[in-house]
Amino acid sequence: MLYNGAMIHAIATENIVIGTLAGIGVIVLACDGCFRRETDYAGRVMFTGIVEELGAIISIDKTLAGTRMTILASAVMGDLKIWGQHQRQRRLSDRGEQELNIISPVEVSPETLSVTTLGQFTAGAPLNLERAMKLNERLGGHLVAGHVDGVGTVRNRQQDGNAILFTIEAPPEILRHCIVKGSVTVDGISLTINQVTDRGFSVSIIPHTAKVTTLGLKQVGDQVNLESDLVGKYVERLLQERGQIPAKPTPVIDKDYLQKRGLL
Repeated sequence: MLYNGAMIHAIATENIVIGTLAGIGVIVLACDGCFRRETDYAGRVMFTGIVEELGAIISIDKTLAGTRMTILASAVMGDLKIWGQHQRQRRLSDRGEQELNIISPVEVSPETLSVTTLGQFTAGAPLNLERAMKLNERLGGHLVAGHVDGVGTVRNRQQDGNAILFTIEAPPEILRHCIVKGSVTVDGISLTINQVTDRGFSVSIIPHTAKVTTLGLKQVGDQVNLESDLVGKYVERLLQERGQIPAKPTPVIDKDYLQKRGLL
């Protein structure tokens, strides 16, 4: 499952969701755009960047071994098969008994917490949720793997008619695959790039996107999970193998590198 553009390994599922099948990690959902591949099979699951609903974190349990989350969802649970791992819990409300769909537990590795924005989340935080795509349906957004390539920062937010224009600062490994009118995934949301600079890019969202995703809540200074276009990365790799473009430089892991990616 994509969770704010990040897919995460879970005993059950979540935007961060994966299930287990005969001991093999199987991604069931994706949330906010993040996924850390645990098995080759899991890495074959694809998404479109079209958010199906906003979920919410009910609880977070942090231990030395890792982090577990419990997620509240609804629409994405329709045909979700988690092999008995998720729970449908009944809660009493002011209006009487109400059935809630709970995805639990969702296990997040320390690596995922360190390279995505998931480590910043607290109980009650909203999540973008999307199930894996079906090959017999329309591809509403673009091909999204759920592998976060880097963390960006919202540097500007302004109203542009009925739309909201965001300027997002992004690391070089993201920008190298960004083109005007191309696609980029921001917190699991498929968006079209308006402009590209040497420091970031701009995207705009319509009122519907602002209402049904977490992007409408983002303010200047907030961090977002970013995934660059999958096709562009494959093309770059092929051209590098043929010697037609220089190989991707090895980054220097220093304090500046870590700060730009929100790791310090």
